[in-house]
Order: sequence, then structure tokens, then C-alpha cells
Amino acid sequence: MRILVTNDDGVSAPGLGSLERVARKLSDDVWVVAPETDHSGLSHSLTLSDPLRLRDFGNQRFSLRGTPSDCVIMAVRTILGGRPDLVLSGINNGQNAADDVTYSGTVAGAIEGTLLGIPSIALSQASDWENASEPFWETAETFAPNLIARILKFGFSAGVLYNINFPDCRPDAVKGIEVTAQGRVTHSLFIDERKDVRGMPYYWLQYRKQAIDLNPGTDLHAIENDVVSVTPLRLDLTDYPMVEKLKAALAVENG
Repeated sequence: MRILVTNDDGVSAPGLGSLERVARKLSDDVWVVAPETDHSGLSHSLTLSDPLRLRDFGNQRFSLRGTPSDCVIMAVRTILGGRPDLVLSGINNGQNAADDVTYSGTVAGAIEGTLLGIPSIALSQASDWENASEPFWETAETFAPNLIARILKFGFSAGVLYNINFPDCRPDAVKGIEVTAQGRVTHSLFIDERKDVRGMPYYWLQYRKQAIDLNPGTDLHAIENDVVSVTPLRLDLTDYPMVEKLKAALAVENG
């Protein structure tokens, strides 16, 4: 089995090393193609106005001056010369759950693999980012190999990827694995205005912890309760129950 490993935190991120070790427990044919620098929060973006610069580190490891989506495309179209059997994206420093999956470059790496018809999984390790605590990488490394193997045995539907979040606790504190739905959070991005040495304003996007809806059965509830969350995500965003209602409403409006 040929496995492609990518991420959004960059080629030097510790989570990428963790995922590479996980992949090597599943296969001896592992390829790493990751962004040269941190591309967190860039979602499913492509680099269209700048060249893609590729660096070969040897031993089937590469960095690309581009996004996670760029990395998967470059790997499949050029580096590997064909599709791998599995794309693993992560392990992200911090959870990618609820509405945050729409921002996530980690999830985007798995989305690109899915678009190319490759079984793909995004993996994230929840962490206490407010206090800059070191993530429990050993938790993801402990549970990921067997969990990925079980998912591979179960299979992938067309247009579906799996999003795995490991809780912010040591491996021996994990209480189980749960298949979950995507939760919801209140908007937690704010503008932090500052001034430079010349008194000119500049701005940072800033996360602030907001109240969240921890409904049982959601990814957020599982992570909060020290449970590994596995969420199947579908690329088709169509609200099918709304289609017929909308057709009827527009037909009435159009006379």
C-alpha cells in the first residue's frame, strides 16, 4: 500500500513526524509532500499566482512552496506519477471539529485526495492552545494505526472522507472511540488592532474561546469527554431536502 502524507502546519511540524510514524506502521511505501511553511486556516485554497517550488529531502520526503491542496496535486500528478492508495493529512496541532473544518488546511488535504478519487483521512490532535501546552502526540500515535486500518477495512464511499480528532489527554485517559456528526460553534474569530512603530494600524485575526454547543453525538462532545471522534464528511454540500421546496417556491414566484 502506497501512502501519501501531507499537512498544513508545514514540513517541520512535529505532527507531520507523528503521522509519518503512524503511516510506516501501516506500510513501507510512505511518501511525504508537505507545505514549506505553515498554511493553517487556508482551507481548500490553490496557489495560482505564484510558482510552486519543490524541495527534495530524500527518502521520499518533499516540501512544496504551496498549500496542502497544492501538495496533494503535485504528489499525484508529478512526484508519485499516479494515485497513492491512501492520503493521510495531519496530524494537526489542535482539533479540527465543528465549523472549523471549513477553515482547515488539514481537512483540505483530505478533500483534495477525495476529489482525486483517493481514500483520504484528516487527523488532528486536540490541544490546550490557549496555554500553549504541548499536544499529546503520543495519543494520536497510539490510536491512529489501528483505527486507520479498521476504516480501510470498512471502506470509503464516493465523495466521502473521514475526519479524526484525538482528545487532549494522555493515551491511558482516552475513554473510547465514537462515530460522530459535525458539531457547531459560535463564531470565535475577532480583530485585534495594533499599531506599528510609526503609529500606523495593523490587524491580527484572533481566536477567543466562545461558548459551544456540546450536544451528545457530535465531534465536540466526544473530544471534550476524552473520546476519539471519527466523522464522515461528504463533499456534496447540496441540501437535498431543500431542493424540492425551493423549486416549488421559485415556481410560484415566477408565476
